[in-house]
Amino acid sequence: MKIGLPKGLLNYKYSTFFETFFFELGTEIVYSSDTNKEILDLGVKHCVDEACLPIKIFHGHVASLRDKCDLLITPRIMQIRKKEFICPKFCGLPEMLVNSIPNLPMITTAPLYFFSKEKLYSWCIASAEKITKDRSKVKAACTKAMEKQNNTSYGIKNQGFRKNIALIGHPYNIYDSFINMNLVKKLNKLGVGVITEEFVEEKDLDIQIQKLYKRPFWNFARNAFGFSTFMAEQKKIDGIIYISSFACGIDSVVIELIKSGIDEFPFMVLKIDEHTGEAGLETRIEAFVDMLGGGINYESNLSPLR
Repeated sequence: MKIGLPKGLLNYKYSTFFETFFFELGTEIVYSSDTNKEILDLGVKHCVDEACLPIKIFHGHVASLRDKCDLLITPRIMQIRKKEFICPKFCGLPEMLVNSIPNLPMITTAPLYFFSKEKLYSWCIASAEKITKDRSKVKAACTKAMEKQNNTSYGIKNQGFRKNIALIGHPYNIYDSFINMNLVKKLNKLGVGVITEEFVEEKDLDIQIQKLYKRPFWNFARNAFGFSTFMAEQKKIDGIIYISSFACGIDSVVIELIKSGIDEFPFMVLKIDEHTGEAGLETRIEAFVDMLGGGINYESNLSPLR
């Protein structure tokens, strides 16, 4: 049996879990290609106009795999941490795909809760029912997948640069070099190093969150606010860049929270969608790097080129 694994959304972070689980069940893993113009065009063709760029791109990855596999991994991720949720589009992702892309093979539809071993096992049972009825085999594969996932490290921490910035945003915007147009390499060429949230301890994030009037509902809000304010307060960086998807409701709130929490610390927002031009992005990055150290608040919105 062939399992299709799209290279999009939080599959960037949890691909180790999915790969290991289905490999242990004796299936063949088929990957979509890295994000490219063809994937983007497929996504724009099949997805609703109102969706953000990462959702459109995920549609493109799924569409590129529909004739190459027997089962598609379409993760309905509900929670990563207890009492915190993520983008609501994840909750309805399987339905969005089925209603937008014709002739799909079987897809996974069970909800995913990454903070609970018991709930992860429930997802594994539901997702493997077309592969095997052997519960002991599924449990062993699930356990192995969780172990490998927990031992997999992520993040970017450049060393040896004269200036350093905290790069913030949803993981699929940070780690998909097509979406962000090789932002990390562009910054490195300008003599700027990058650090991401994975290198700040959870307890430090929790301390920062206590400064808000209530606990954030969104997991991404907790990570972005906690990471940015901690790094600014500790003066571990010279500036902050936030990669934001155009029309992302969560980002619109989080960005304002960060602004209120970092005062006049250098801060730039890069808003991206399928119309964003690379030349415009480079101009804004260069301008931001030029003013680093000035202590002013700078925001750059890459408006869609319509």
